[in-house]
Amino acid sequence: MRGIPPAGESDVSASAESSAEDLLGLARHGDGEAFRELVEPYRRELQVHCYRILGSVQDAEDLVQETLLAAWRGIGGFEERASVRTWLYRIATNRCLNALRAGSRRPQEQPAYRPEVVLPEPSRRRAEPIWLEPYPDLLLDEIVDHVPGPEARYEARESVSLAFLAALQQLPPRQRAVLVLRDVLGFRAVEVAAILETTENAVTSALKRARETLARELPGSDWKSAPLPDSPQERRVVDDFARAFQAGDVDAVVAMLTDDAWLSMPPLPLEYHGLEDVRNFLATTALRGGRRHVLIPTRANGQPAFGCYIQDPRTSIMRAHGVLVLTLSGARIAALTRFVDNSLLAAFGLPRSLRA
Repeated sequence: MRGIPPAGESDVSASAESSAEDLLGLARHGDGEAFRELVEPYRRELQVHCYRILGSVQDAEDLVQETLLAAWRGIGGFEERASVRTWLYRIATNRCLNALRAGSRRPQEQPAYRPEVVLPEPSRRRAEPIWLEPYPDLLLDEIVDHVPGPEARYEARESVSLAFLAALQQLPPRQRAVLVLRDVLGFRAVEVAAILETTENAVTSALKRARETLARELPGSDWKSAPLPDSPQERRVVDDFARAFQAGDVDAVVAMLTDDAWLSMPPLPLEYHGLEDVRNFLATTALRGGRRHVLIPTRANGQPAFGCYIQDPRTSIMRAHGVLVLTLSGARIAALTRFVDNSLLAAFGLPRSLRA
């Protein structure tokens, strides 16, 4: 852990069996190993918490590092008015809000996306870019596997679904934090008020406004009707889509979509809604002229996804072409979300190029 010194040589050391009270006492006396053992159970859930608020995996990891470093430096002053977990969430939440206020979001530092062709007129053009990145399921599994019961595991995945995250990004930062702390993590209003250094009335008011906005931004109830992850039904849809897309078969892809399907490309504020607009985009842009794609299966935000590659006509190299995430509704596809930043592939363990 950056900035935290190793445990000093002493007659007493932290062990796996140590209680939280023992570890806290040792950490207060400068035992770095005890501090690691104290906070490590919360590292991944803190990263997901920061991701929900910031929308960026790398920003979330940076903020978790800052949170743990701040906690190490402040461990001596921890008064145990709340649990260690709540204390860490307080630090992390306020670090995230400070980052949003400062405008220090990593996606804004990326070079502007320049499409190879003029994009067709969108169905909707948002006023602001959607600063959202996909979250690899490999990281999410470390949390979900510790959540008891299938219903709780489903709720954990649903709270990082792209539909929920995209809607969440439309909230002002403070409302975003309140909604995540109350409705996703289940903190009580009095706890959230303490975390944000405000009143319970302010928390209640912010939560009410956040829920109203979220209800408008979320799609209809069909977005929750996706088949179970890795189920036979999901595998059939995903395999059929991959075959059609890699073959450049626009009609076959469109036939798999719901009537009100969406296509978006974060962070671009352009969205295509409905079969005709999505068909036009695929025919004139993504699958134009017989372009050859290769899709490498992966998972993001609890949903099926692909690393996308496209044939370079001058070489045998397949160039990276972003990450494509499918939102399923029953046996159909309700949304196609292509993240245009090729650097995202690394988080999924995928290369920047393939040999054809």
